[in-house]
Amino acid sequence: MKFSLRHLEIFVAVARAGSISAAATELSMSQSAASTALIELERRYGRSLFDRAGKRLKINETGRSLLVPALELLSRAVEIDELLAGRAGPGPLRLGATQTIGNYIAPRLISAYCQRHEGSTPTLEISNTAEIAARIVDFSLDLALVEGAYEHPDLVLTDWLHDELILICGSSHHLAGREAWSIDDVLAERWVVREKGSGTRQTLDTAIRPHLSRWRIGMELQQIEAILEMAAVSPLIGCVPRVAAQHLISQGRLVEIKVPELDLQRRFYIMTHKARYFTAGIRAFLKICEGA
Repeated sequence: MKFSLRHLEIFVAVARAGSISAAATELSMSQSAASTALIELERRYGRSLFDRAGKRLKINETGRSLLVPALELLSRAVEIDELLAGRAGPGPLRLGATQTIGNYIAPRLISAYCQRHEGSTPTLEISNTAEIAARIVDFSLDLALVEGAYEHPDLVLTDWLHDELILICGSSHHLAGREAWSIDDVLAERWVVREKGSGTRQTLDTAIRPHLSRWRIGMELQQIEAILEMAAVSPLIGCVPRVAAQHLISQGRLVEIKVPELDLQRRFYIMTHKARYFTAGIRAFLKICEGA
């Protein structure tokens, strides 16, 4: 064999980061050492793995063909190392989640995982659906829990849990206090909503599409907690997951606005890469998700 695991580790890091310097920082090594190792790997086989454009490297067809088996081999190597070192249980696990799941559901799943596998140290990255999907596509995350459907040829979405969005307003808002309102009533208001690319916004856009010409967005925010607070203190009405609003509704700061004409039901999904090797950690976490 003309390559080492270190060669593959550097290749994968460069493929993810798109530059030698970023990959070297990730691997805690010098840029010159990382560059030398990558060039050595290409020279040994007489094949280029990247197209060079100044300091940027773009993975080519040969590199893309190598990426998946290299990732699998590195994952298996970590498992072998854990086994030989006598460390029981799954190895590292990099999780991604969209905001609702990351803030309100994922913590108890991770807690259950850590209790079942003592010594495990999973990491969790929280962002919107589009950004999390990009991290799964480039293999930076092992698996993700997302709020919205997302189409990409390299991704697999597995149906997981049911969820529901609700409309909210402050307790002093003129829409507070009635059992139900019409779509015309809420379209007369200005809204505070999540940014495009989020699963929450995707569900809301779909529900509101027949009334799009009359929909008035007053503010877009990236954080659910910010939407909750804005709806509580301003004339704007918001749309958030029910699980996120429950505590402020029970405190009397927010009121649910019921609009029977709006379908705000949605599904949560488990997102994986179709070529991802399922390590022991991934398999163990999926079992916990199945029982959620």
